[in-house]
Amino acid sequence: MSNNKIIIIFKSPMGEENFRGFWDEAYNLLKEEYKANGHENEFNLWFNMSYVEDSISDNSIPQITVSVPSDFMWNSMITKGYISAIQSKIEELLGMTVTINYVVKKKETTLSVPINSSNQEDKTDKSISSDTIKHEESVPKKQTHPQLNSDLRFENFVIGDNSDFAYSVSLAAAKNPGHGYSPLLLYGGTGLGKTHLMQSIGNYIFENPPEGKENLKIIYLTTENFINEFTHSIREKSTDKFKKKYRNVDVLLLDDIHFLLGKDSTQEELFYTFEALYNKKAQIVFTCDRPLSELKGIEERLMSRFKLGTPIDLQPPSYETRKAILLKKMELKGKKIPDDVIDYIARNVHSNVRELESCLNTMINYSELLQKPLTIDVAKKKLSDSLNQIYDSNVTIDDIQKVVASHYNISLSDIKSEKRNKKFVFPRQIAVYISRKLTEYSFPEIGNEFGGRDHTTIMHSYEKIEDLLKTDSSLNSTIELLIRESKEYKRI
Repeated sequence: MSNNKIIIIFKSPMGEENFRGFWDEAYNLLKEEYKANGHENEFNLWFNMSYVEDSISDNSIPQITVSVPSDFMWNSMITKGYISAIQSKIEELLGMTVTINYVVKKKETTLSVPINSSNQEDKTDKSISSDTIKHEESVPKKQTHPQLNSDLRFENFVIGDNSDFAYSVSLAAAKNPGHGYSPLLLYGGTGLGKTHLMQSIGNYIFENPPEGKENLKIIYLTTENFINEFTHSIREKSTDKFKKKYRNVDVLLLDDIHFLLGKDSTQEELFYTFEALYNKKAQIVFTCDRPLSELKGIEERLMSRFKLGTPIDLQPPSYETRKAILLKKMELKGKKIPDDVIDYIARNVHSNVRELESCLNTMINYSELLQKPLTIDVAKKKLSDSLNQIYDSNVTIDDIQKVVASHYNISLSDIKSEKRNKKFVFPRQIAVYISRKLTEYSFPEIGNEFGGRDHTTIMHSYEKIEDLLKTDSSLNSTIELLIRESKEYKRI
């Protein structure tokens, strides 16, 4: 540090903002640095804090307090080095050590009329002034968006290592819709929180619209409903009405875009809808059950539009996160379940949040209906069938391909390849057969998972194995073994 720098330090009681100027300058300098390096979005996402007050500690070290959205956000900013970055910048300007503390930003609460606890009704009435009553009447009832689930919001989302980045980016998109994170693609398996985060974005924007944009048009729907509505508009010759509806929204939340596979006309319409919304800087959010690289059967021009945005991967939650989710669900329901039962569910349900909640509800319902205390032995007995169903339903085509490839000593790429040698064709046909038996995928969807094969080829493979099973007992045994191994593949 230069020796000729003049440092002026003010000392005064807490809260008089003696270091506010240093904070503001450091914050703005960092912002310009990030912006110059093309990382403005990163800055907006991770420097999400506001100056509150400052003070001087007993050992004369300046203490700056900032507000942040949550404890998790603060810990993440520390871990990722963002707090130390702004701290270093302030110390550079100030010429001395500083400490940065935090408080969690308080949520706004609805004002209510104070109620006098007196038993005399006339006195209670008189205690409420006419001004207070007018104030209460002026506060509108909290409105909810008709297409959104009001329970699906950021404050109800349990953040874990599997979802912290997805949460942070989704929140950033909600706070600044149409800028930086549009389009946003959330992808991952069933029940991992994609729809929760998507609807959280919608609910946040609906309740906290940007200044001057209080009447934003927000639409949430599934891709299946989008397809059905578009098909209906063609049949009723009302496509102009359909186009006007979707090309003029401010926020489009489209769930499950993998259902677009093979829907060429709908893909074309979505492409033009996307173009219109992207050009007007609308906020666009998609969800999908797989990464874009595995989406076969999507027009290249539409795929290129999907790729314009930020893809966010949601992975299955860790044991710690699963347990935290269960505890949060119990808190929201106002219920209590023994810790060892919660631990048992968390350790045995690995795949998604939806199934965690299903098992939790099973335990709550059993306890309340039969008025019996829950024990770990009861939990194991009552959840046995549910857990087996969960394991079966979680089998993926990828799991099946890996199991079959290993059994026949070939590679996963061989299963998906165009190789016509019997060494590869027969295992591929078996994998197709098992995929049809254990998953809910259609023949075209299975074909996409096997190197983009035509659905007629997939149907032929399935029928071929089905015919062989009628006469080949050893093949029956092999198929049963492979089905069992596929179901067990991800059990821990």
